[in-house]
Amino acid sequence: MIKAKDIMTREVITVSPDTEITEAAKLLLEHHFNGLPVVDEGGRLQGIICQEDLIVQQKKIPLPSFFTLLDGLIPLKSYKSLEKELEKISAATVAKAMTPDPVTVDPETGLEDIATLMVKHNTHTLPVLDQGKLVGIIGKEDVLRTLIPDGEKD
Repeated sequence: MIKAKDIMTREVITVSPDTEITEAAKLLLEHHFNGLPVVDEGGRLQGIICQEDLIVQQKKIPLPSFFTLLDGLIPLKSYKSLEKELEKISAATVAKAMTPDPVTVDPETGLEDIATLMVKHNTHTLPVLDQGKLVGIIGKEDVLRTLIPDGEKD
């Protein structure tokens, strides 16, 4: 059975929470990554910054919808939710735009579980942690490569 340790990339490019958004975007584009792990000074995983997190910055600012009840306005979207979206749209550093507490796997996680997690959580990048330490990363292309027989891979 194929496991995470068999398909993961071991030399992981990471960013820190203080990395500027433009630098993270540059790394994602240069290396054709969908996401980058965000680690603190001690190398502990803090989150993940994905292409989608950066694309959010280009969308329109969402205005909450209201409805009237007994001459009062009731917002359909919570202020907290709106505040979080505005923070992501206006982020200058990775810390403000990243997805905290990303879905992770360990080196022994099987391919079927990896694929299930990617689909279930709509994610394309899974950090691989061994006893809390980042040891690799798996992208959707790593999973797709398992479909190609060894003799046909580039």
